[in-house]
Amino acid sequence: MRLRKKPWARPALEACSFFVVNPTEYKGKWREVFGNSNEIWLELGCGKGGFISKLASSNLDKNFIAVDIKDEVLVLAKQKIEQEYGLINAETRNIRLMAHEIMLIHKMLDENDAISRIYINFCNPWPKNSHKTRRLTHPNQLNQYRAFLIPNGQIRFKTDDTALFQDSIRYFEQCGFHINYLTEDLHASGFEDNIETEHERMFLEQGLKIKFLIAEKI
Repeated sequence: MRLRKKPWARPALEACSFFVVNPTEYKGKWREVFGNSNEIWLELGCGKGGFISKLASSNLDKNFIAVDIKDEVLVLAKQKIEQEYGLINAETRNIRLMAHEIMLIHKMLDENDAISRIYINFCNPWPKNSHKTRRLTHPNQLNQYRAFLIPNGQIRFKTDDTALFQDSIRYFEQCGFHINYLTEDLHASGFEDNIETEHERMFLEQGLKIKFLIAEKI
C-alpha cells in the first residue's frame, strides 16, 4: 500500500538533527560526520524505522547510516528513532538518516568509509526476469557494496521470498562472499541476534517462514 503524500515530511526531516540532506557530499567522510572511529553499520531500505531504531539505540558504541528513498516513510522512521532513544534517555549522536537511491549507493559511500556491516531486510523481490537487476542483492549491487565494505565485513539479509533467497545465495557466492550462516526458518533456528521488522511480524502472522543469511566479504 502506498503512503499518501505528506507535504510536511521534507520540512520535518530537514529540521531533524540526524537527517542528512545531501549525503553525496560526505562520500569518503562519514567518520568525520560521526566524529569517532567506531564501526559503521548500514541499513539499506530502512522503511518506517522499526528495525534501525531498536538496533542503533541498543548499540550506542556503533555508528549507523539508514537509507530509504521516500520522505513519507523516512519521516516515520525519524519519529520511531526519536521514540526509541527517548525511552533510554539517549542522544541520537550515533545515527544518520537520509533519502538516497540505493541503486546509486556508490555516490555516497566509498572505501574510506569502511562499512563493517550491511542490513538488507525484506527488499522488493522483483520476480520478473527483466526486473531482477533491481534487486538489492543482485551482483550489480553486491559489487557496489564490496567497494566500501571492509574485509570480512558482513551483509545480513532477511526475506520471506523463497525465489529471491535462493537466487541471492548464488549472487553472494558469485561476488566473492562466503555464507557463514543460513536458515530458511529464522524463528525456529535458535538464532538469537534478531530484531523483528514491521514486515517480518506481518509475514509471521501470515504463517510464512523467514529466510536469513549472513554473508562475509572475502
